[in-house]
Amino acid sequence: MRDPHDPGSGTGGAPPLELTAFIGRSAELAGLAAALGRARLVTVTGAGGVGKSRLAVRAAARWARGGPADGADWGRVELAEVRDPQFVEYAVVEALGLTDHTTRLPRETLLEQLAGRRMLLVLDGFEHLAGACAGLVARLLRGLPELRVLAVGRRPLGLAGEVLFPLAPLGPEEAVELFADRARAHGVPVADGPEVRELCRRLEGIPLALELAAGRLRVLSPGQLLDRLDDRFRLLTGGARDTLPRHRTLRTAIGWSHELCTPAERLLWARLSVFAGTFDLEAAEYVCGGAGLPAEDVLDVLSELLAQSVVAREESPAGPRYRMLDTVRAYGAQWLAAAGDADRLRRRHRDWYLGLAAWCELEWCSPRQREVAARVDVELPNLRAALECCLTGPDEAHLGQQLAGSLWFCWVGCGRLSEGRRWLERSLEPESGYERARLKALWVLGYVAVLQGDTGPALRTLRACRERAERAADPVAVAYAEHRMGCLALVTDDMAGAEALLRSALERYRAMGELNSNVLMGRVELAMARAFQGDLPGAVRLCEEVRRVCEERGERWARSYALYVLAYAAWAAGDPGGARALLADALADAHAFRDLLGSVLVVELLALVTVAQGDPVEAAVLQGAAGRLWPSVGLPLFGSAYYNGPHERCEAAARRALGDARYAECVRAGAGLDREAAVARALRRREPGTLDALPAPRGPVPDTGPGQREPAASPTRRGGETAG
Repeated sequence: MRDPHDPGSGTGGAPPLELTAFIGRSAELAGLAAALGRARLVTVTGAGGVGKSRLAVRAAARWARGGPADGADWGRVELAEVRDPQFVEYAVVEALGLTDHTTRLPRETLLEQLAGRRMLLVLDGFEHLAGACAGLVARLLRGLPELRVLAVGRRPLGLAGEVLFPLAPLGPEEAVELFADRARAHGVPVADGPEVRELCRRLEGIPLALELAAGRLRVLSPGQLLDRLDDRFRLLTGGARDTLPRHRTLRTAIGWSHELCTPAERLLWARLSVFAGTFDLEAAEYVCGGAGLPAEDVLDVLSELLAQSVVAREESPAGPRYRMLDTVRAYGAQWLAAAGDADRLRRRHRDWYLGLAAWCELEWCSPRQREVAARVDVELPNLRAALECCLTGPDEAHLGQQLAGSLWFCWVGCGRLSEGRRWLERSLEPESGYERARLKALWVLGYVAVLQGDTGPALRTLRACRERAERAADPVAVAYAEHRMGCLALVTDDMAGAEALLRSALERYRAMGELNSNVLMGRVELAMARAFQGDLPGAVRLCEEVRRVCEERGERWARSYALYVLAYAAWAAGDPGGARALLADALADAHAFRDLLGSVLVVELLALVTVAQGDPVEAAVLQGAAGRLWPSVGLPLFGSAYYNGPHERCEAAARRALGDARYAECVRAGAGLDREAAVARALRRREPGTLDALPAPRGPVPDTGPGQREPAASPTRRGGETAG
């Protein structure tokens, strides 16, 4: 796994402490490595700002590099931005890049998908979620003997077998070295001398305090800093008797930096504390502007906070982002609460992300679709905070329903079904709210349940949605409920019912002028219903039209499913080369959107195409890779007789060519591929018969030509816009 906090990562302005040069700590690194070698749970403790995260990241990367040839791995989960204990497990699944469409709890996903992997899990900033984290860690360590956990926080987890690794501040020489390094980063070289050494001593070698002090050197000399720090220490060294001195020192250092800020800088510091994770300039201007800080001034004030290391800039796939260290954010939040402005700022934050979700939903069916997916990915912590605000505020259930429903493309199209279902169900718990928002949340919830294979709740939810929509005379909700009921019929082998419901829904969409990714997927689903009933030319006509509209609009996600159906048609017509090209195009987009269902369906069809091209070895490998992916999607091939026939035909052809033992060996090789490796292999065209150390098959490959073929699979699992 790539180190997401490698110092080589490009950042602008003053980088966060984790991204600065790694000064000293060689002894600590060695000690932490030794602790990880003898214990499965190690917890790095220490005051905020002492450098726990940086040390843990370096230690984890070193541990992985020193792992055995079978591939040690590590992953970091930042928990500071998670506010609700029930979402700890979702955060871990998300950070590790795991995907599961089923109704299983995320803990079960972790236990299954990490089984057999030699891995180090870094849980960073857990102290406000200690109970939930302790329960999760205990269960994971019991169920995953190859797993190690490196926890990072201000307190122990309190589990049996836990080895504590208290981290002290930097020593005098290292403190001076870090201070000088950060001063150079601000363009102000400083020489080692009595004033610098006294300043570092007063700051007790706490890296964050040194960072903040260095940020002031553009205005003040080390001697002036020392004078002001001396005054501030005399003023602010009070506090509870049980407060650790270094905690008081850090708070003093942050408070001292705060005191040196202008009123506008202090105001923005406090207001920025409402953001979870990272934020962009436009969000800061809207949320924090006004009431003493004009929006047009936010950029200049933010630039000053960047220069003082209060805020850090980092790059993301969605563009430049800004972040406050958790300790600095917490200090700002206290000032915001003391000013009595916290509730107003949380509402402004909520309103911005309501607007962002609405914009993303509109732009999902456009050339900006991939940009939307990247934007939602980086904004998830803030979207979760906005949802929490909606669901905990009085008389705001309709806003929670609106936001959770507007994010259907995130839950369905970007691989977050389980989390989406949790938010949708929570939003629908209150009976209050505007009916239109409630109806949207209902059909989206039904859709998610269909995709998860939870047919009973899906049917009940969609029926309730349709009945309420008819009573409310809401034609949009009626159409969407009917559409998703058609999806449910499709994956439960009721082809006649699926066609009737889908045709009716599509006619309703046409009458309303509705055309978006949902509608396009409805046409693809109708195409599959026709194909299953023997009308392959009709299915092709439908999908060619979907392809044309998608390409006109720049839509890539629904297009990938249309390509899937067209690829099957090409295979059935005796053009496996054309089918392979279409499938490669479809798989690239499905994987880019984290669409696990779309990916596994393409891999299944590629296996069929591959055996037709004379390579039963690779066909068996691809079937093994698909077999590993299906448990994260649901019942393999949906338990459908329509879907399973082509899979069985491919398996029979490969077995005839290879023999049972060799076929099983190739399937096992495919099952050893994770999702990334499986997709990479499927996209790589190989010479027939080559499989690492396995010998090539001998003798002719049985004819698997286009005669008497059935559809390879539906373009939709549980009926439509899928997740991955």
